[in-house]
Amino acid sequence: MSIGNSPEDERPFENEHVEADHEEARPSIGRALQQARIAAGLTVDDVSSATRVRMNIVHAIEADDFSACGGDVYARGHIRTLAKAVRLDPAPLLAQYGDEHGGRPAPTPAAPLFEAERIRPERRGPNWTAAMVAAIVAVVGFVGFTMVRGDDGSNEANVAEGSTSGDSASPTTKTKKPADPEPEPSDSAIAAAPQDKVTVRVAAADGRSWIAAKDHNGRMIFDGVLKQGDTKTFQDSSKVQLVLGDAGAIDLFVNGKKIEENFQPGSVERLTYTKGDPEAG
Repeated sequence: MSIGNSPEDERPFENEHVEADHEEARPSIGRALQQARIAAGLTVDDVSSATRVRMNIVHAIEADDFSACGGDVYARGHIRTLAKAVRLDPAPLLAQYGDEHGGRPAPTPAAPLFEAERIRPERRGPNWTAAMVAAIVAVVGFVGFTMVRGDDGSNEANVAEGSTSGDSASPTTKTKKPADPEPEPSDSAIAAAPQDKVTVRVAAADGRSWIAAKDHNGRMIFDGVLKQGDTKTFQDSSKVQLVLGDAGAIDLFVNGKKIEENFQPGSVERLTYTKGDPEAG
């Protein structure tokens, strides 16, 4: 006759111990990323340069502190980016983050200092680039019309003066060739650049976006936010490297030609252009 729990009653407690041991054996997200980075022979600076994630955020994530990321959406994006940089499968880490932080997060507003690479797409406003081109066309047309009218008036005055002077003075009529109307400026003409350099113009046409640009030496030449309607032009002797925080809000001109890419709102794009780009378009 047995007293107390039977062996069958004790089995669930054994299973609980096995699950607890499994949880303890699994490293934290930050620890897993740190171990993979060390195993890959990379420093925090190497990872930061390769991913454009700031060093203080990399340090915080490796310490399992995700508060500097600016929200769950950006934390997940940083985990995925860092995992790929250290040759680690991001899926288990993202699942672990969901288990520890309550599953799929609600949409989170952009970080105040735009430290996160992905910026939420904003409501599209007016196309300022098209409006600016239309204004330039109107000004050029008015100037050309005024020049032609001025030439016609001077010719008529000279002819009238010659006819009333009689034999004492022969009519002196000055004829000027009417000025050829200037061609309408196109987007490519506005972004025209010297052939011996690479010139990239970035216009925040449909919303604001974080932009980073480097020259051929990898030196940062711009790191900031373009508000809607702002433009920036970057020029280098051989190469310009770009990171667009919200590529869907950007109009891009390279070496005098508009880049016709179907960038999605909110997508992050890393682009590199040289003197020969774009090859077509």
